[in-house]
Amino acid sequence: MVIRTLVVEDDFRVSRIHCDYVSRVRDFEVIGQTATVADALTAVRTFHPDLLLLDIFLPDGSGLDVLRQLSGDEGGDRPDAIMITADRDITSVRVAMKLGAVGYLVKPFGAPDLAERLTAYRELQHRMDALGTVPETDQADVDALFSAARPPAVPRIPAKGHSAPTLTLLHQALRNAHGPVSAAEAAELTGVSRATAQRYLSYLVKEGMVRLELRYGATGRPEHRYRIAH
Repeated sequence: MVIRTLVVEDDFRVSRIHCDYVSRVRDFEVIGQTATVADALTAVRTFHPDLLLLDIFLPDGSGLDVLRQLSGDEGGDRPDAIMITADRDITSVRVAMKLGAVGYLVKPFGAPDLAERLTAYRELQHRMDALGTVPETDQADVDALFSAARPPAVPRIPAKGHSAPTLTLLHQALRNAHGPVSAAEAAELTGVSRATAQRYLSYLVKEGMVRLELRYGATGRPEHRYRIAH
């Protein structure tokens, strides 16, 4: 499954950075960039993206106006939206939630922060697709959907030299992996360096959130592989 993403941001330099961040996350594809409310609405109705990275402050209005107008469209599926803005006003957060935004990121933020939200969103879509094949759901299924929409829990105050967003990113990558992965594979999945992946995975092992497994090859030297701890 490829999640087709439209970036709506009026600063072209910031827009390019956000597109680069999105392109680093597995299963996400940037299908376009727009800088105004009018262009965003046209792009959504033309290209039908799955997800918007939507700035609130735009030259001809607000990103919230984009959500309002798309909510009034008849026919077709409205894309989900992660709001991206420098606005820290709680009123904007509340309005965005009421309009159905699935996430909210306050500038400035780095690639791990956005990847954390995108990975959680991807997990939610995978779970919804899986449940779409069964006739009924139970409470456990519903709880799993709501939990998938949120980043997984990691230590709120990690050890010195470790950031919570990067820990969350690595932890989520292992949750989504099909079997144990090496530090190099984890780095490729998350966009961090191999050395960073190794350091954070070792910390997660120490915290009991990840399990270390040894795989022996022909040389006799074991390869360290990691899987989520259950």
